[in-house]
Amino acid sequence: MRRSGAVIDLAAVLLFVGIGRSVHDHGLSIAGMVSTAWPFVSGLVVGWLASVIWQRSSTSFLGGLIVCFVTVVVGMTLRVVSGQGMAFAFVLVAFGFLGALMLGWRTLVAGLQRLRPTSRAS
Repeated sequence: MRRSGAVIDLAAVLLFVGIGRSVHDHGLSIAGMVSTAWPFVSGLVVGWLASVIWQRSSTSFLGGLIVCFVTVVVGMTLRVVSGQGMAFAFVLVAFGFLGALMLGWRTLVAGLQRLRPTSRAS
């Protein structure tokens, strides 16, 4: 699940970037997507590493909080350092969107696992 969780989180980041670029009429060229996405993809990698260092399952809700928080903080920091800028509203949107997707799939998986019947020993 760890690998598929990373893919789902990456898809969330790319969806966030794609929607943002589309809404702001920046286009969806590969170069534009890479330029906007790299800070958040870097933050995502750091977030997943942080969840491992803090010994939290990156697919758990708490692991998801760590991954989401680090993704946004590192992503925004790298945007500022690279001259891409950052607005407070953008930070809120990033936390809201990425939080909903990254925590949403983890909540769904946890709920499905609770519904899964357990095998009982005779």
